[in-house]
Order: sequence, then structure tokens, then C-alpha cells
Amino acid sequence: MAKNLLIVESPAKARTINKYLGKNFEVMASYGHVRDLRPKEGAVEPDNEFAMHYEIIKQSEKHVTAIERAMKKAASLYLATDPDREGEAISWHLVELLNERKILADKPVHRVVFHEITKRAISEAMNNPRTLSGALINAQQARRALDYLVGFNLSPLLWKKIQRGLSAGRVQSPALRMIVEREEEVEAFQSREYWTIEADLATKHQPFVARLTHYREEKLEQFTITTETDAREAETILTNTAAESLLPEARERGAVGMLTVMDITKRQRRRNPAPPFTTSTLQQEAARKLGFTAARTMRIAQQLYEGMDTQDGPVGLISYMRTDSVTLAEEALVEIRDYIERRYGKDKLPPEARVYKTKAKNAQEAHEAVRPTSMERDPSSLRGHINDDQHKLYELIWKRAIACQMKHATIDTVAVDLSCGPRNTFRVTGSTIADPGFMAVYQEGVDDKSKAEAESGEERHVPVLTVGDRVDLQGIRPEQHFTEPPPRYTEASLVKSLEEYGIGRPSTYASIISTLQQREYVELEKKRFRPTDVGRIVNHFLTEYFTAYVNYDFTARMEDQLDAIARGEKEWLPLMHTFWTSFKQLVEQTETHVTRKDVGKSRELGPDPSTGRMVHAGVGRYGAYARIDAADPEAKPRFASLRPGQSINTITLEEALALFRLPRELGQTDQGEKVSVSIGRFGPYVRYGDKFTSLDKEDDPYTVTRDRALALVTEAKQREAAKHIKTFENGIRILNGRYGPYITDDTKNARIPKDRNPAAITLAEAEEFLANAKAKARPTQTRKKKVAKKTTRKTTRKTVRKDSKTEK
Repeated sequence: MAKNLLIVESPAKARTINKYLGKNFEVMASYGHVRDLRPKEGAVEPDNEFAMHYEIIKQSEKHVTAIERAMKKAASLYLATDPDREGEAISWHLVELLNERKILADKPVHRVVFHEITKRAISEAMNNPRTLSGALINAQQARRALDYLVGFNLSPLLWKKIQRGLSAGRVQSPALRMIVEREEEVEAFQSREYWTIEADLATKHQPFVARLTHYREEKLEQFTITTETDAREAETILTNTAAESLLPEARERGAVGMLTVMDITKRQRRRNPAPPFTTSTLQQEAARKLGFTAARTMRIAQQLYEGMDTQDGPVGLISYMRTDSVTLAEEALVEIRDYIERRYGKDKLPPEARVYKTKAKNAQEAHEAVRPTSMERDPSSLRGHINDDQHKLYELIWKRAIACQMKHATIDTVAVDLSCGPRNTFRVTGSTIADPGFMAVYQEGVDDKSKAEAESGEERHVPVLTVGDRVDLQGIRPEQHFTEPPPRYTEASLVKSLEEYGIGRPSTYASIISTLQQREYVELEKKRFRPTDVGRIVNHFLTEYFTAYVNYDFTARMEDQLDAIARGEKEWLPLMHTFWTSFKQLVEQTETHVTRKDVGKSRELGPDPSTGRMVHAGVGRYGAYARIDAADPEAKPRFASLRPGQSINTITLEEALALFRLPRELGQTDQGEKVSVSIGRFGPYVRYGDKFTSLDKEDDPYTVTRDRALALVTEAKQREAAKHIKTFENGIRILNGRYGPYITDDTKNARIPKDRNPAAITLAEAEEFLANAKAKARPTQTRKKKVAKKTTRKTTRKTVRKDSKTEK
């Protein structure tokens, strides 16, 4: 009897699901996307109703072939890719490929969706299959077409106007703008001085600290006292005032004055638990509490979702991790509340289950929040079954899910006002937890609490006092403070801002951040993002000439429209036409009217003291540079690359001039080769003859000695000698490579058979090997063309009906 074929995205997921389906099913993995747009111009045709041309991804060829073979023998096809747009698109591409090759014929095709990999969820999905969603597919294809059109039109402009190798993205560019604008705020920030006045107090030998809140009957604001002179004057006046009421016995205890308790305010407040995790809040909290990057969090969450080997065998430990919903299924709520009652007691439960509503812009709420698939699998029971990172993230998810349904915490607060004479007031506040409620299990972390907020909200020890009590003053302390600039983004705070502005979707936050780092537009310094010089120039170009397309509201509106397409409320082609008409016009105008000089504006550092010529810092086609103007229009200016860690925005005139002390001539090798040191695109290096070798990190090109440089040259020559086997007069060489010996003429490489001695190969044999070898760059292109020829003819896509009729 023929089996049914079920397709998922990953082999781990396939292994977990396989145990639930039994012998009538074969479960295979697609290993992610199987097709993508051809990576060349014309893959999307705006003039042909945005027809899209696909080809099989090279790494996916063997997986597609395996699925084809299995489908030929299968009775029906079940598509169980992830329950989102990308998963729907993967299923659609597989159906298209199988139909093109006439493999499906009249075999039934079912789309099954589940949000957790458990026996109950799989069984329910298999019993309730549906058809492919044309709306979801259209939304994914529209997003892909938009990304392609932006990338393939803006990137060449960046190459022409700034430097080669740059690229721009529809969603990454607004994120870059966020980081650059925050950096500009930091740079423009002017710190202000302010002072606070503290009183060191004691009662019955219990010391505590109060802060001055009213001085000479005036309520103190942050900038009421702004100079040391004013602070010292207040110190003297307050000390003298407190001393007027000093009792003899207090003086014997070492007091310098006394304050009187004039008012005590007691309050009780509630603190409610945070909702269960969405993708965004999971990434934020994992960054705060575990130090995980967004990409690391998603990778581990994927593993927990797809299934881990426990004492019960392979099982998915959490629900689907790409979600912007904070809702929980009814059965999950029942299970969580039952667990809380058994484990923590009925008094830790609120009367009814907590129901949360998402606040995120453009939230879809198509799925549940991220939660454990079974509360009975508490983190301690999984020790030894999952690795340390998996355990940390699972514990975070488990505790948050438990806490979100627990009783609120009750906190008692007390504020005590103490008079220092009739016109001055000090205050001390404190709090105690009357009932920890959910806080016994979990507390949410916070981002970027400023020093001022931390100080103003600091909870101090407050002894038991009553109105009229007199307390010892041990001293008055003026404390100097300075306002701080807005904090640079961490991964957690950047993800939070992206979500608040509606930029990207839950599944894209990690890739947005990774892309910005890979392109070297931003860098992490002490776990906070700073834009690089290139990142600043790219952002300037985009905000200056493509303002609307890096506007936060525009990006959010675009995401909203894609969501509307996914819900079947809008068609995708009108969106594409509206976008393309204005975007194309702007690209053409920018290409024609904007020059490299307009974009790459340099910063003047001042005149060179020795020549009087102006020195600049800027970014050109080879990266960040310093430049000394030429003496006259006919001569060429002098350029020097900036060193790693230097920035065109902060480099000084002296630092820039120091770059022109390079290259430094250090003499010759024993073979007569000139030796010099300098700095290039990839950092400091030694040049010997026409060859180069990098300086080590501890070597300074301005001070490195001839002996040290010659030692590095010797090491480089030894590495080269170990690599070299033979060189012929016409330049053909036989070398040791990473994968064994090979022959090269620098345009082609030829492998040497294992049964041949490389050193014994003659010139004629070497030339014959090369004649039969392909050029270095050709194999990839040839393969791509083959695949494109096989698949593109029938994969031009215009639109998909709202519900693809695939189930028979």
C-alpha cells in the first residue's frame, strides 16, 4: 500500500512528527525554502504585471529531487511547513514544482497547520486539513518582490555614488536610520550639571539617608541647584538650621543637628505580571537576562519548537516562536492555572484567567503566545536532556507562562517627610513586598534605566518612625551629578523600537540586526550599537534622496498593507503598482542628478601646519580616508586610509596627519626586496617586494622595527614555501591547497589525481590538466543557468487566487 508523504521544513521537526504519524506516512524535510527569485536583473518584471522568475536554490536541488522521488510512490501529499507566510510560500513552491514535472497528477494535496509539535496538535491538524491560502502566498510574494525591487535598484546606486559592495534593504534601512539618529543625539547632547543634597540620619543607631525636597519653601527640581557654590551654601544653611535644635544627648552620640518627623504616608500598590512572550518580547528578555543575541534566541527557540529528545522521546517543548500574539489557548490557560494551584497554592491564583491584548503596531495575532507545550515539563525535569542554552531559554519561557496567570504582587510603600527648620524638608521612601504573588516565580527585566531615574526611584531603608520623632543628623552631603545622553540601542531596546514603530515582522527582527552587522553599517561596542562611517554615509544618502522610503510611518504602513493582503482584504498588484511608479521615478532622478561629490561630503579638520593645505576626512569608494588637498588644481591630493577604530566624525587633525607618515621604509630583506609598512583596507601590513603580509594586532605600523617586520616577512615566506610545490617558466604553478595539491595559472585551477605525485608532473601534463579544467568563476554560473532553464519557463508568477485549489 502506498504511503502518504508529509513535508516539513527541518529534519529535526520531521523526526519528532514521524513518531506520531505511524507507518502509513513518510515524513521528509524541505530544508527551508526550495526556490527563490533569480539573483539577477529582470527577476521581477514591473512592466509585465510584476511577473516573478524563480529558480531552485542550489543547496535545495538534492532535497527537491528526493521529494520528487518519494512523491512518485506516494498516495497523497500533506504540506506541514510553518504556519506563517513563509511556510505557506514554501508549500506553494513545492506544489508548483511537482505540478510542473507532472508528479502530482490527481493525487490529493492537503495543507495542515499546527502551532506546537505534540500528539494532540498533530492529530487535530491531520483531521482538519485545508487548501493553500492564496492570500498568504500573495502577501509573501509581494514582500519578496518589494525587497527585490528596492535592493536591485538602490544597491547599484550606492555602488556608483559611494563605494562598491554596498547594498540597501526595504526594512533594514529604517532600522539603520534609528541607530544613526540615536548616535547623532548622543553626539549633540550637552551635559548639564546639577546637585542633590543628602542627609545622613540615624535613630536608635539605625542609619538611613534622606534627600532634600524643599529648600527655603521652594520645591526642588532637577536643575534648582546647578553649581557647587550654591550646593555648599545650602549645606551650611541646613547644617546650621539643624544644629539649632540639637539636644545634648544627641551631641554626645556624635550628631551635628536634629530633624523632626513631620509626615508619614503609607500606601499599598499592586504590580501585575507581564503577558506571555511574543517573538519580540522573548528576544528582548533573552538579551537582558541571558545575554543572547536575537539570532541566537531564535535559533534556540527553533530547536525547542521542532523537538528535543526527552524521557518521553522526541517532543516539541514550546509553541511556534514566530508570533506577535499574547493570547493563550483555553486549554493552555486551564493547564497553567491547574499547575499553579497544585504547585503554589490556590491563594496564588486570581479569580479568573488573565486575558491579554497586544499593544504592538500592526500585530497579526494569528498564533498563540510563546509557551511550553506542557507545564508538567518543568525546567528541572529536562536537565540532562537539553543543553545549557536550551535550558536557559526554556526556563525563561516556562516561568513567564506561569507568572502571567498568577496573582498580582502587593507592595507596601512608605514616605517619611522630615523638617529641618520651618522652611526645609527632607524625604526618605522605602517599600516592602507584602505578598510577592507572581514575583515569587518571575520578574520582567528593564532597558536603559537612566542614572537620574535610578537615583530618584531608589528604595532606601526606612526605620520605624512616628510623627514628632526627632532623629540625629550626622551630616549634610551635597552630591554632584551630570545629565546623561540618551542611551545607544542594545539588541533588546532596538527590537522593542522596531516593534513599536511597526518595522518588520516578528520573524525578521533577528535578520534585520544581523544584516546591518554583516554589511558593516553598525558595530557593537559594549553591547550597544554604533553606526560605522559607511553606515552613516549610506543613511545620509537614503534619508536625503529617498526620504519617504526610510520613513518609519511609510515602512509601518507597508507592513500593514502586506498584513491586509495576508488576511485577504487587499490585492497585491495595486500595492506593487503604487509603490513602483513613484520609486522608479525617484531612482532615475537620483541616478541622473546626484553626483558622488553630493553624497560623499567630507569633514574639514583644519590646515596642515607644514603646508597650509586643508585636511579632510570622508568616505570614498575604498572606505574611510583622510585627504590633504593638492597645492594646485593640476596636482592630485594625498589620501590615507583611516585605521580600524577611527571614525571620520571623531578623528582629529593630528591623528589624520599621522596617517600620512605611512608608508614607512624599513630597509631591505637579505634578497634585496624593499620592506615598508603601511595601512590598507584590511588593516596594517608589511610590504616586501610586490608581496604583502599583515601586521599582528599588537604591532603598531608607526613604531614597528625593521627586525620585527623582517620576522613577519620570514614567517610569510615559510608559509608560502610550504604551499609551493613547483613553478614552471610560463607561470603555471603547483601548490598545496586547502583540499590538497592543485595546478593553477591564476585563471583556472585543476585538481591533481590522488594517484599522481605532484612534484613529478611535467609542464605538458600541467597544461593538459588546465585545458580540461573550468575557469574559476564559471561552475556556479553554469549550474544556475541550467536550473533556471529547467524551472523558470514555468515559474513566472503573476497572482494566486485567494484560496489555491490544491486539496482534492
